[in-house]
Amino acid sequence: MFDLALVAFTTLFATIGPIDAAVVYAAISADSTARERHRMAIRGTFIATLILLVFAVGGKFILDRLGVTLDGLRVGGGILLMLIAIDLVFGRDSTASSTTPDETSEAVERADVSVFPLATPLLAGPGALGAIVLLMGTVGGDLEKQAVVVAVMIAIMAMALVLLLLAAQVQRVLSKTAINVITRVLGVLLAALAAQFILDGIKGSGAFG
Repeated sequence: MFDLALVAFTTLFATIGPIDAAVVYAAISADSTARERHRMAIRGTFIATLILLVFAVGGKFILDRLGVTLDGLRVGGGILLMLIAIDLVFGRDSTASSTTPDETSEAVERADVSVFPLATPLLAGPGALGAIVLLMGTVGGDLEKQAVVVAVMIAIMAMALVLLLLAAQVQRVLSKTAINVITRVLGVLLAALAAQFILDGIKGSGAFG
């Protein structure tokens, strides 16, 4: 169970990106009062958690209806995670786990950023949604393992909430270099996990044997 929790934590922490989200949130909510920032942080994190839970519980059902196999999910999800990992390693912003320049510009003009872009795509972006579906699909119908994945996800979202509530302080304490070091280390780990997902998917499909 510890190994599963570690894989889930590394994958979800890298794709949800609570540190990056806090830094971006500090910038787009700079004109709001402290009370408004706290309210939006709580609301945005709650909505993002609900979105991730829906995909965690219903993702497999949707894939079944579409005729997507678990091995196909492993390969496709692994490729998506690999692309995110490459962006993290090279210090590039990934549109799968962050906002685009146009989205950031639009967010600055909004009074309430809790739903967009905080809840999605900053916290519950395509990368995070793909990761939670992939992790839940990998553990199959084992309820205990599913509970571990969900618990890790909730723990990361709780961590994200704390960082969002302290967004201004996080931005002051962590330099751009420090953030890049953290994300690049996570990127290397995520790349290794993504490669393993892809290899397991190819092996399970029997395409080469």
